[in-house]
Amino acid sequence: MKQQMVKELLLQSLEHEKGGIKVYQTALKCVVNEDLKEEWEKYLEETEKHVQVLQDACLQLEFDPEEQTPGRKITHDMGASLVAAMEAALGTGDKEMAQCVAAECVVHAETTDHFNWQLIGEVSKKMTGAQGKALKAAYEEVEDEEDEHLYHSKGWLRELSLQGLGLKTILQPEEEKHVKSAIGQARAEQSRKSR
Repeated sequence: MKQQMVKELLLQSLEHEKGGIKVYQTALKCVVNEDLKEEWEKYLEETEKHVQVLQDACLQLEFDPEEQTPGRKITHDMGASLVAAMEAALGTGDKEMAQCVAAECVVHAETTDHFNWQLIGEVSKKMTGAQGKALKAAYEEVEDEEDEHLYHSKGWLRELSLQGLGLKTILQPEEEKHVKSAIGQARAEQSRKSR
């Protein structure tokens, strides 16, 4: 395994989680739906925990969690662009549209988060010794939450978009079914069609 790339993965993942805090803080300024607000508050708190988990994992793998790399800078800038998009949406004065833009930005952020944690899980399976054990523990602590963040956020975006189009919505089948997988999300989407 290429240790330099493992370090880059962890540092970019850490930067992405830090950006995720700002994404959720800004999304909460856009939220109109009280149930969504409650969910995003929970996800913000969990994302703050994910930052700590990654900082600890970096230290256990003897990586400096503050090291700046070109990839980390790009990751930071991408997160900042999501925040800027939400702020621009807020500036229009259209609260419903701003909420939908925020949901889309959250889905973008959570898609990358989910992918990063999948890669971390794969690395943890191949890494041995104390470092492998530390990375596996970090992965196991976070993965279920990341699954929920992604699949529930996609469901919210779908339903808010339908609502914006004036179509029937079901807020929120992913919640009712406690979705934590792509298969579960597909089932939730299917169940909404049969209602």
